[in-house]
Amino acid sequence: MTSPAMASPARLLALFISDLHLQASHPRTAEAFFRFLAERAAHAERLYLLGDIFEYWAGDDDVDDPFNRTVVDALRRVSDGGTAVYWLGGNRDFLVGTRFAEAAGLILLPEPHVATFSGRDGARRRVVLVHGDAQCTDDTKYMAFRAQVRDPAWQQQFLAMPLAQRKAIIAGLREGSRAAHAEKSYDIMDVNPAAVAALHADTGTDVIIHGHTHRPALHEAGHMRRYVLPDWELDEEPVRGGWIAVDEDGRILRVDLAGHELA
Repeated sequence: MTSPAMASPARLLALFISDLHLQASHPRTAEAFFRFLAERAAHAERLYLLGDIFEYWAGDDDVDDPFNRTVVDALRRVSDGGTAVYWLGGNRDFLVGTRFAEAAGLILLPEPHVATFSGRDGARRRVVLVHGDAQCTDDTKYMAFRAQVRDPAWQQQFLAMPLAQRKAIIAGLREGSRAAHAEKSYDIMDVNPAAVAALHADTGTDVIIHGHTHRPALHEAGHMRRYVLPDWELDEEPVRGGWIAVDEDGRILRVDLAGHELA
């Protein structure tokens, strides 16, 4: 019997992905993403990109880099085909701006963003979308860094630098981030329960979808549900990836790379 997630792609109201960390040195991951866009996203009503789609984004003046352009063009084909494409920046690609959005044919979303879906029964379902890093409040050093780089004045100053200089700075930050992660516990780098509760309360929603932590799961507490997206990696072992879908009945499905529904 066909799994609900394997039913006709045209039956899907929305798809959600995050944490692909696309880069030219990971061609298998990029190719899997392009297949997903052509075979899945092109047949959905909406596609939500919830951050860290790129390994890093130095600014929209890098949109014509050959690899970046392949991603932009692939997204544009999906958008031109009738799928509404939405972008919510992550900690790696929060500098994506209007030039990128216009080239890719997508809509930039604020964080948090509440999306509403109506199933065939007519019931409206509200889901709050975030990347997830803003809820990792136990990691105080990261939160301080996040506040700095999200500051409009800092971004204006950074984007005024030559592109090559920005890329060199980012490379240094990435190396420092890898070293810092090696010294931190998983619990510190995961979302904080109080921050999650506050997000539910502030948005009046009982469902959250996010990425960032690379710890895919469904967490349930009473009637509250939190879906965590997987990261994608097909160039190194272990291979991993997947997405979340909302079907025509408004059900939220966790789906692996092969298109099979997960428990």
